[in-house]
Amino acid sequence: MSAIQFLREKAGVFVAGTIGFSLFLFVVSDFFGRGRGQRLKQKKDYEIGQIAGEYVSYPDFEQRYQNLLEIRKLSGGTDLDEATSENLREYVWEQMVREKIQEKSYKKLGIGVSAEELNDLVFGDNPHEIIKNLFTDPETKILNRSALVNFLKRTEVDSVVKKYWLYYEDMIVNERMNSKYNDLVSKGLYATSKQAEFDNTLNKATVDFSFILKNYASVPDTAVTISKNEIESYYSDHKDNFKRNALRDIEYVTFDIVPSEDDTKEAEQLINKTKEDFAAAEDPGLFVSITAESRYTGFFVPLNEIPENLRDFVKKEDKTSIFGPYQEEGYFKLARLIDVADRPDSVHVRRILLAPNQTRTLEQTKVLADSLIKAIKSGSSFAILVKDFSADQESSQVGGDLGWVSEGKMIAPFSDVCFSGKKGEIVTAETTYGIHVIEILDQSKKSHKYNVGIIDKKILSSTATSQRIEGQANEFAGMNDTYKKFNSAIAAQNMNKRVANDVTPQQKTLPGLENPRTLILALFSAKQEEIILDNGGQAVFEIDNKFVVAFCTRVQDEGIAPLKDVQNDIRYTLVKDKKADFISSQFIKSTQAGKTLNDIGREMNLDVQEATQINFRSYTVPGVGTEPALIAAASSAEKGVVSGPVKGNNGVYMIYVNNVTIPSSQDLKILQNRLTATFQMRGTYEAYDALRKDAKIVDKRYKFY
Repeated sequence: MSAIQFLREKAGVFVAGTIGFSLFLFVVSDFFGRGRGQRLKQKKDYEIGQIAGEYVSYPDFEQRYQNLLEIRKLSGGTDLDEATSENLREYVWEQMVREKIQEKSYKKLGIGVSAEELNDLVFGDNPHEIIKNLFTDPETKILNRSALVNFLKRTEVDSVVKKYWLYYEDMIVNERMNSKYNDLVSKGLYATSKQAEFDNTLNKATVDFSFILKNYASVPDTAVTISKNEIESYYSDHKDNFKRNALRDIEYVTFDIVPSEDDTKEAEQLINKTKEDFAAAEDPGLFVSITAESRYTGFFVPLNEIPENLRDFVKKEDKTSIFGPYQEEGYFKLARLIDVADRPDSVHVRRILLAPNQTRTLEQTKVLADSLIKAIKSGSSFAILVKDFSADQESSQVGGDLGWVSEGKMIAPFSDVCFSGKKGEIVTAETTYGIHVIEILDQSKKSHKYNVGIIDKKILSSTATSQRIEGQANEFAGMNDTYKKFNSAIAAQNMNKRVANDVTPQQKTLPGLENPRTLILALFSAKQEEIILDNGGQAVFEIDNKFVVAFCTRVQDEGIAPLKDVQNDIRYTLVKDKKADFISSQFIKSTQAGKTLNDIGREMNLDVQEATQINFRSYTVPGVGTEPALIAAASSAEKGVVSGPVKGNNGVYMIYVNNVTIPSSQDLKILQNRLTATFQMRGTYEAYDALRKDAKIVDKRYKFY
């Protein structure tokens, strides 16, 4: 055996063991030393939440989010605004919640997906919906198995493709296990014959009844005494009713970053430098597309849709002159007439959309388009060709007819050929969707139209301007670092103070601020009537082209509200209960004399009201609104007898059932089967909801996003 071979097979084990033991000593010493405290602090700082008692770290969550972003980009998603980012993060969070909650249930119940089962879900006669969505040919609507096989072969040599596939494979496995779990739960649910009988009794009687109501407001608050002990006792017995979320109130002023006169002059100089090049451009439309900050469409518009300040200019129909520069809505602009033409206001067209796909390149698609035009001109039915070839399945149902369309309502290349062509022509247009074979069926009357190219340059604040305004904000924050000084300075300088109450940790906007997440995150680290500081200890936040100075004016922490914050609510509840007891005693005293409902009403100066067609499943009572206690009492009361008192939401009731209607009896077996189906349907989502509630989820994403 060579020395190298020995080192590989023998010494390698020794070295690995030595390193492992050294690492163990390092970890143990660090655990019992100062490192443990540091780790615990880092763990707390990077905690994004807890699910079923398990710690979830920000790095783990962010890694999964970035993986999803990568998959989204591979799938063709490029635009990523704040709303999309938020939706993706929500998806990742819910995915992690479901996994951590259900993995234990899967393991306990022995639920899994074997390799053979997964293979069948991918290659079997009835593949998973994800496979169908990914590999079904959009034209033939048939699963392209060769494309599936070729794709999977690429995973062996392409790491990006492999990551893409593993993501969807995990989705297939997780969905399959979730389906098995739901089936197991739902099939275990069953409605008994006794439940069917009980449900039948709920629908059994529909009643018409009379009632009188004495409102709680009829008893003065001074007639009821609530002691401190009663309030404390109620609070102690009902603490769960006083759970509340974290909320903050904030007040702030903004210092807008507005371009100075020098900034405006500089922007004007820049646009003037462009003016000569614009006038000399041989292809002014292309020049506008490259140079302008706003998107150039190339659409023709009538004179009445041209901005008023440009109308005299375009009426000269001089294609070489430049209008401007002129200032408009924070921009300097230059205008040049690109073209003038008599064009219809609308056109009636039908089209065949040919989209390149896995089996057909763009060049091959163009060849197919030419073939279809020849076929149409030779007498082939446009409507039949649409059904056979068009990728637009919606319009293919009506022969490809798009109806009458106005200029500017369709994508530019498509619109241009429709409005520059003639009635009866068959033309093609290439867009990002593919190749369009278009027949111009009809056109409206033509009018004189103009294609105006506009180059715009936004007037931006310079660094010097921004620094000057930031200095003003810093000076204001430094001189007004208490809440009293803050308000005094605002009044003295006649500033516009903004107020936002009940701000939540997850909130994304504030009045006048579209992206204030950094401020909101800092708000939840501030104390009441304290100036808000960022992570660097600075009191000035730069948000949405503004500098912001803010104070936290109220702090409400998550958890059980303290007694002092809810004692007025408790007092109201106790007062209402005691009033109910007082009114009930009055009603009981009246009924003991054997009086009718009308007698009791006259004696207590209360009107008798009527309610009809009420059963146990009713939601409201006419005239008094939502009163579940009244509905339950009336549905079960004996006919012809004064019943009550009933304590409701609005006051105390006495009732008299005038009529009871018994519907025809239901087949209890049918009702039992219907209840079973309902239970099983509810089981597919209520089981997960119960597990989720039991998991005691702590969501702290607001600390990071």
